[in-house]
Amino acid sequence: MQYQAIVSGRFLRRPNRFIAQVEAEGDVRTVHVKNTGRCRELLTPGVTVYLEKSGNPNRKTAYDLIAVQKGELLVNMDAQAPNRVFAEWLEPRLPQGTVLRREYVYGNSRLDFCVESSRGLYLIEVKGVTLEEGGAARFPDAPTERGVKHLRELQKAAEAGLGAALFFVVQMEGMKSVAPNDGTHPAFGAALREAAAAGVRVCAYDCAVTPGSLEIRREVPVLL
Repeated sequence: MQYQAIVSGRFLRRPNRFIAQVEAEGDVRTVHVKNTGRCRELLTPGVTVYLEKSGNPNRKTAYDLIAVQKGELLVNMDAQAPNRVFAEWLEPRLPQGTVLRREYVYGNSRLDFCVESSRGLYLIEVKGVTLEEGGAARFPDAPTERGVKHLRELQKAAEAGLGAALFFVVQMEGMKSVAPNDGTHPAFGAALREAAAAGVRVCAYDCAVTPGSLEIRREVPVLL
């Protein structure tokens, strides 16, 4: 996936989950942060960030913060990007006659994707990963009861004989593994292991990241 009109800037502060102040193009700009997670290890004062400039003159904020430089590692932190890049990656790989549906309602949840084919339904939930520790990726970076709920629904689907998968899109390159962040949310890790034991496929792929693009690259081991 490609972004348009990318400019670099220097992160100053984040007054709330939705906006940040960034020095860019010779001025201090209030920008929209496309990730409501904590991202505390990423958004530290003075780091280089990348913004996408909007062409809509009626927007309250003219820029979206989409990526950040963490040392030598470039991290895409656009929370909307994982679903987009996953669909771009999956659709060319689907057999003819297969239908990819988005926002599929199953049980009490709205899951990201459902692949419909003559073989039945295959439910997929996508999670973007931006937390890195020592060359390994972790999820989540903050407690996610919604994530636990999605795992429970995937587990029910697997137990009912449907295909089910949790797909981690690691929004950075070169991670040696992905694992649940038990220290931050042990309930998610427990639910992930239980779902995997019940037949839910758990997989992760890292991404090639530039300031203006994101592309799924290769599979990364998941450590449960």
